[in-house]
Amino acid sequence: MKGRTTDLSDATVLQQEIAVEQQHVDRVYARLAELRALASRAEKEGYQLAGVGTFGALVERDAMVYHAARRRHALDTEYEGLVFGRLDQKDGATHYVGRMGIRDDSSKPLVVDWRAPAAAAFYQATPAEPLGVIRRRMIQSSREKVTGIEDDLLDPESAPPGMRVVGDGALLASLAKATGRGMRDIVATIQREQDEAIRSPASGVTIVTGGPGTGKTAVALHRAAYLLYSDRSRFAGGGILVVGPSGVFVEYIATVLPSLGEDTATLRSLGSLVPGWDATRVDTGEVAAIKGSLRMRRVLERASHDAVPDGPTELRLLYRGTLLRVDSAGLDKIRRAALPRGARRNEVRGHGFDRLFDALWAQARDQKVAGLPEKREFEAELADRSDFREFLKAWWPRFTPLGVLRWLADPRRLRSYATGVLSRDEIETLQGSFDALAEHGPTIADVALLDELDELMGRPRRPQKKTKNPFHVRDGIQEVSTFADRQAAQRAQQVQREEDYRDYAHVVVDESQDVSPMQWRMIGRRGQYASWTIVGDPAQTAWSGDPAELDRAREKALGSRKRNSYALTTNYRNSSEIFAVAAGVIRAILPDLPLPSAVRSTGVDPVDVVTAPGALPATVRELTEKQLADVDGTIGVIAPVPRRDETAGWVAGLPERVQVVTALEAKGMEYDAVVLVEPGEIAVDRAGVRTLYVALSRATQRLTTVGTNPGWHP
Repeated sequence: MKGRTTDLSDATVLQQEIAVEQQHVDRVYARLAELRALASRAEKEGYQLAGVGTFGALVERDAMVYHAARRRHALDTEYEGLVFGRLDQKDGATHYVGRMGIRDDSSKPLVVDWRAPAAAAFYQATPAEPLGVIRRRMIQSSREKVTGIEDDLLDPESAPPGMRVVGDGALLASLAKATGRGMRDIVATIQREQDEAIRSPASGVTIVTGGPGTGKTAVALHRAAYLLYSDRSRFAGGGILVVGPSGVFVEYIATVLPSLGEDTATLRSLGSLVPGWDATRVDTGEVAAIKGSLRMRRVLERASHDAVPDGPTELRLLYRGTLLRVDSAGLDKIRRAALPRGARRNEVRGHGFDRLFDALWAQARDQKVAGLPEKREFEAELADRSDFREFLKAWWPRFTPLGVLRWLADPRRLRSYATGVLSRDEIETLQGSFDALAEHGPTIADVALLDELDELMGRPRRPQKKTKNPFHVRDGIQEVSTFADRQAAQRAQQVQREEDYRDYAHVVVDESQDVSPMQWRMIGRRGQYASWTIVGDPAQTAWSGDPAELDRAREKALGSRKRNSYALTTNYRNSSEIFAVAAGVIRAILPDLPLPSAVRSTGVDPVDVVTAPGALPATVRELTEKQLADVDGTIGVIAPVPRRDETAGWVAGLPERVQVVTALEAKGMEYDAVVLVEPGEIAVDRAGVRTLYVALSRATQRLTTVGTNPGWHP
């Protein structure tokens, strides 16, 4: 039962209750200051252990300094909003819940960490199942000052006389607040169904589904923080990988985990998961569906085994007065023999050279070359010739994934590789989609193909790099360093992960409904030994390929791990007025789809503006300026993919809280107000209708659609 407010003459009662909580918060921050001072003192005392002069003292000193510094960093990180909840229980106990656990000098808990089992009731208790909780209080604060409280009375019959209940509920109050450019954590307002998913078993696969605004992304990130808390050695040691749909999305969520005191997770978009690439270009839906199909692996395998474009077609070598010659057919035969199906081209390069030497040796022997030496000396003589070395480099170079993928820009080669694998129409659709690789780099869909080629071709052996001395200045000169400095540097080198790290302990995939089969293969290579959290909404998918193929690829990536599924059913983001518009769009193609329930109403209906084509730029800017005046937070100007750049030009010069994104980049994002440009150009097919559904459900307070076609409504 929410909002049973004591007679607030009433502000007096509210202020009295705030004063009560302020006393406890003051105790917490005083203790925090003591703990920070103790950590700093321990760090200083650690350095003094070096004076003992023994090796054991040096090791003890290093460990002491390391842990003290880490503790001090944690205490500094969790300063803002440290205490946010209170539980008054039926047994008379009172527990405060916050961002980290803090005890007084007698080890009595002052604050319980939100991830600890003792704090679970703060999120899971309901009036139907109070779990021994009488009153749940949300505490709002600004730095060390309590600014407000919101109560839920969960068990009125057990409430002692005089227990006060104030406020209208912290969740709805927080939903009305303006957002910043980045995503905020929901640690103070996690709801029961969200908490159950967050605390899902660490092993296996946790699958979280839910419609727009249900907090799927927040659940995924808070789950990562929970796992790091519950088993830090496993998940911080092995690493947690969070994969999102776009760079815009990754930037949006980047502050959440650090705000929860966790900064060890790796965040990547689908376009930046492969080292060396940060792709933002997108293909059309038809092209992306073909590139994302598992059949592309066979196309790429054929390419990776083909002869080099413009490579030498014949070897002519004058050796001791005798012409040695290998024609095109001979070179092809040698290449195929050294490169059977399943072999990795870069790894068997030496085998190809050996077979070529064998062919030349046999020919020299058959032609009875005068003074023919032993085979080893014969090979050494050829290897010393620059003309022969240049031939080898041109005939069998060290291949890069991008170099091979660019071969598909040649229509003749594309047809050769794809015939019998893709249909004629699919080959025609794909033609031209690789033309911009050289100038503009890969599209997001291409990155998975590059990763597949890297797997197919392997990597040439490279000499092991010498470990760099971090204290080296220049020849003969090093920085003065302590034993602890050197130990810390050695430890950092030990835990530093290689650039293409593939042994993550946990993988989180957000907006998973848009991950293609080839992208599942790419992610799966990095989570072979991991547990998983998969978050998505099938209704929002833009994938237009074969659903059965997609299921196979996803299941192969996840393996036989046990599945734990959770469904989120409440839309906390959109007002009911805004979500009604989005729901009407998706119902046109999925009439029986279960949709989440929007929990609040603002009384402000969305606005639909129709304008002439020539007036569209000015109208979009005018409507955006109006939203800037109406709301304090972020404004998302969402455009069809081809219109992104011109739309950005229309609103150029407006404040930074205006962000222009495409309808695809808007996935997972949240804005206080949205100006949606040309919705009719987005909903051109079923996949487009799904994308429009996403775009319409990004706003928390205001939604305006503007375009030249009034017939976009279902």
